[in-house]
Amino acid sequence: MARLAGCTVFDPAGDRLGKVRDVVVIYRKEDPPRVVGLVVEIPGRRHVFVSIGRVTSIATGQVITTGLINVRRFQQRGGEVRVMAELLGRKVYLKDGSGQAVIEDVAIERNRLGEWDIGQLFLRRPKTSASPFAKGPTTFAGWVDVREQQTPGEAQSAEQLVATYSELKPADLANTLLDLPGDRLIEVAEELSDDRLADALEEMPEEEQVHILEQLGDERAADILDAMEPDDAADLLGQLPEGRLEQLLELMEPEEAEDVRALLQYGPDTAGGLMTPEPIVLSADATVAEALALIRRHELHPALAASVFITLPPYETPTGRLLGTVHFQRMLRYPPHERLGAIIDDTLDPVPTSASAAEVARMLASYNLVSLPVIDKAHRLVGAVSVDDVLDYLLPDDWRSHPGEEEVADTSAATPVRRVR
Repeated sequence: MARLAGCTVFDPAGDRLGKVRDVVVIYRKEDPPRVVGLVVEIPGRRHVFVSIGRVTSIATGQVITTGLINVRRFQQRGGEVRVMAELLGRKVYLKDGSGQAVIEDVAIERNRLGEWDIGQLFLRRPKTSASPFAKGPTTFAGWVDVREQQTPGEAQSAEQLVATYSELKPADLANTLLDLPGDRLIEVAEELSDDRLADALEEMPEEEQVHILEQLGDERAADILDAMEPDDAADLLGQLPEGRLEQLLELMEPEEAEDVRALLQYGPDTAGGLMTPEPIVLSADATVAEALALIRRHELHPALAASVFITLPPYETPTGRLLGTVHFQRMLRYPPHERLGAIIDDTLDPVPTSASAAEVARMLASYNLVSLPVIDKAHRLVGAVSVDDVLDYLLPDDWRSHPGEEEVADTSAATPVRRVR
């Protein structure tokens, strides 16, 4: 399963339909659990169910289906168990009396009747060394060779599941987390690093962000907010009661809290409320080489890396008076030693903090830009608003989902077919 997760799903013509995110099984009394289908992520980050009967081939790196996919959002039914989300990390006891182990991976295989079942389990026994870097020995076992035994209320280990999610992009991780059962979601969230969880929260609807944050302790919640982009952290805190908001701001790092407090003073539908207070700011004497070195940083958002802003000192927001913008593409046309002050684009008007989201969107669209400088009444640069910030605000709350949940995508015919799972 660890190799299958993330594999591309194709139709018979070779067109890409989505990616495998999980395998759904049902338990049986004597026999190993039977595979009933796959959870597949299709465009729009929607997780849908694909019956195993519509899968014609499972191989390393790819899954081939008949081409019919029910695009109704996947909802787990009673009796169904998701291998990646629920089975990995469970404790089992080996029937030979050799003790307990944790399921780290699961193999599925076809039986003689053509059905897919859970075959071998890859298990890790408890470590025998006191070293924090040591790991227990591993072993293989069949499903019939183990029994599940879990103390009521005992949380399952989420370490293996977090490791499986390590390669997911933040948007995919967010969508995958939201599809987990409630208790499992919080367990995995607690296991994720601060930076990783912060990235995922930034891709979630605000009500889901609030729900997860409320389940974390105050200290951890503050650490997560520190790791988030200031504008996203401000949006999240703006959904909390005033008392809780102030409590978390007090626990945050002073510099991060200061940025967030500055953003909270603006309306959420204004340029001030949408902007990030951390654009790239340089002096007119800085060179093209210096600017390119700054925008090359891997942690910098692509929209913010598209341009640098030239101001009078100081060069931390709120800066001195804004002189203009130098776009990345323009920098590439000049030698590294060229001063930025000589290639400023001063024809682009900045937007005031009070500008509406619709006004900002019109300017971005009119001039084919990905970001705009935001200034205060004294013409000082206070931040930059990017196209993704505006889109997040202007799109409907359910933009992450596609309409038409009842339709079935049929890649072999022009007319959608209606089916029910």
